Amino acid sequence: MAAPMRSVVTVGSSLTLEEAKKRALDLYRQACRALPQIVEIYNLSEIITTSQLRSAISSQFRKHTNVTNPKVIDMLVFKGDEELRNCLEHAKQRHHIIGQYVVGQEGQIPLKIGVIDDYSDSEFLKKFYDSNNF
Repeated sequence: MAAPMRSVVTVGSSLTLEEAKKRALDLYRQACRALPQIVEIYNLSEIITTSQLRSAISSQFRKHTNVTNPKVIDMLVFKGDEELRNCLEHAKQRHHIIGQYVVGQEGQIPLKIGVIDDYSDSEFLKKFYDSNNF
């Protein structure tokens, strides 16, 4: 078993933007170091590589590049640290990780929900699909 994770967040808040950015960078580095362990814990090697997962984490950080308020950055770092700890402590299930980081919020893997072309020969399935507005 790996050594316990050191928390990035300290009690006080950042006084300057540079200090807040340093905390965010420390969290990013810590997340990147933890990715092999997360891939192993959740058995993700069959669907995504560590490099692809690192890109997904990078995009999560890049979403907030325009934030300049140190208090907001501290809050985001706190939430990110909590998310990382939850992943490492196995407080999430595999489908949570896949849904959030593999498929993503934008739905990178297209889901075929809508018109169902092939009902096969089952009258039951035809009625079921029609009644549930698929």
